[in-house]
Amino acid sequence: MIIYRKLEDVDYEEQAAVALGNFDGVHKGHQKLIRACVAYARAHGLKAAVFTFSNHPRNLLKDKPPVKSILYHDERAAILEALGVDYMVDIAFTEEIMTMPPETFVHQLLLKTMNMNAAYCGFNYRFGHFASGDPELLRKMGKEEGFSVHEMKPYMIDGNVVSSTLIRTLVASGRVDECMRYMGRNYEIAGEVVVGNRLGRRLGFPTSNLVIDTQMVTPPNGVYITYCDWNGVRYPSVTNVGVKPTIGTYKKNVETHIFDFNKELYGKKIIVEFLRKMRDEVKFDSVDDLSEQIVRDCREARRFHERLEKKREKRGKR
Repeated sequence: MIIYRKLEDVDYEEQAAVALGNFDGVHKGHQKLIRACVAYARAHGLKAAVFTFSNHPRNLLKDKPPVKSILYHDERAAILEALGVDYMVDIAFTEEIMTMPPETFVHQLLLKTMNMNAAYCGFNYRFGHFASGDPELLRKMGKEEGFSVHEMKPYMIDGNVVSSTLIRTLVASGRVDECMRYMGRNYEIAGEVVVGNRLGRRLGFPTSNLVIDTQMVTPPNGVYITYCDWNGVRYPSVTNVGVKPTIGTYKKNVETHIFDFNKELYGKKIIVEFLRKMRDEVKFDSVDDLSEQIVRDCREARRFHERLEKKREKRGKR
């Protein structure tokens, strides 16, 4: 997949079926839309493209709380590539684009730049001057300009419309166990392991520490059952998200204890997959009390991982 970060760099000449949207989280609804776009492109001799923005459009609005991201740019790109996308145009959403008449948006960005032959979008897709453009306008222009429009209805799971807003709500409320249902994968935090205060090591539970990115949505403070992915291997683990109130004042971070693991990970990139929240973060009366609770947390997390492994083994024997 070729990625373009600037409009002036887009230089492919083939006509394309283009999926339109923010695709933050690339949840199951997004995946269905993009697979349909890719299938149409393959069937009609077109390229499959995605037109999106590197920053959330709502973050340009003043006096509004920032919309936090679910995925890093490279993670989103990797998922889109795996879905079969040929070209990804991932540009900055600017004041000029925000105030652009919707007809100009279609002519200049989608037809001229993207060479769009077919548009794929969700029912709530908006574009152009303060989001005044919608799928109905796309269809009208499609009849005039000769491109087809494929609008996807709300994608429902368990009576809920699957959306990035829903995913953010689940993560921010600690309901990380529900993310798999709507995303098709676990919620993750990735980053480079940094040096912590080494208390976990002194207590017999060494941890790998990640700094919280404030631009990303993160779970509330607490202890979680997790996997830690490093170097292509997935390790059972338990993770604390928080500020370590028992031992001092610290910025919110992520510290993961990997079971039966003795390699040094400082400076290495890891991915922490969140499976389930066990408890809230608590300020204990002493470090000894904290240590005893860590033992209990590890025991519970190990049992959870053992049950998961047994389920996998049973599925493998069928």
